[in-house]
Amino acid sequence: MAERTPWSLSGALRGVFAKKTIDADTWDDLEDSLIQADFGPDITDAIVAELRAKVSRYNTTDPKDLHRMLREGIEERLAKLDSTLNLSARPAVVLVVGVNGVGKTTSIAKLARFYQMRGERVLIAAGDTFRAAAIDQIALWGERLGIDVIRQKPGGDPAAVVFDALQAGRARKAQHIIIDTAGRLHTKDHLMAELAKIGRIIQREAADWTVEALLVLDATTGSNAIQQAREFIKVAPVDGVILTKLDGTAKGGMAVAVATELKLPIRFIGVGEKAEDLLEFRARDFANALFE
Repeated sequence: MAERTPWSLSGALRGVFAKKTIDADTWDDLEDSLIQADFGPDITDAIVAELRAKVSRYNTTDPKDLHRMLREGIEERLAKLDSTLNLSARPAVVLVVGVNGVGKTTSIAKLARFYQMRGERVLIAAGDTFRAAAIDQIALWGERLGIDVIRQKPGGDPAAVVFDALQAGRARKAQHIIIDTAGRLHTKDHLMAELAKIGRIIQREAADWTVEALLVLDATTGSNAIQQAREFIKVAPVDGVILTKLDGTAKGGMAVAVATELKLPIRFIGVGEKAEDLLEFRARDFANALFE
């Protein structure tokens, strides 16, 4: 048996499937386990209702059948949205958005490392000029990874940083330019204007490049992450999600909640603090890992 992943549900669900037969307590225990794993009440209700219908249709009382149906149902939900990166063309711009504290800066470094390990030339734009710490942290990651970081002094114009990065990317034949952005969601109007300006710069200076916006969400924050995502979607177009801090939670239901409630594909999951701790998201692998 494979080593349990941090987001495995096997511990929470062990009692559900340990009995010899499916009974009334099975459904209550299953519902409680899914809620605790951050599937959310609406998704939990839908999953349990589907499973009840299937158990009745196939006239089974075997918990092993219920276990299989649950795994298949979760995989089906996750697989409805294509998680394949829309970055087949090169060069490509990846705009990374998310509130402060969700692991955005670290995710950018991991993403840069992900492409670097595939032999691609990467450039990072330190576009969160509001926080000096964000610029310093990005610069430090750049030094560690041997990746150029385009930056300005704190308080500078983020769009100017993006402009410089695009020019540098062309000159240095970069295949990926990863752009950090401010995480000040409480100042929506300012952030919306800032992102719109960055978008115009990208459209003007890199009209022939592939562009994708990735939203970073913290898996440990549960329903708060879903609400953050809803607010961000109002401010800027989002193409996919990086789900962070799955190494610190057994609540893998967050992935299902993101895919189901937000209709956003998960592109990557963060599973640690090292630069290499970023995995491409695959629905089947994730669903299987939930039950290891």
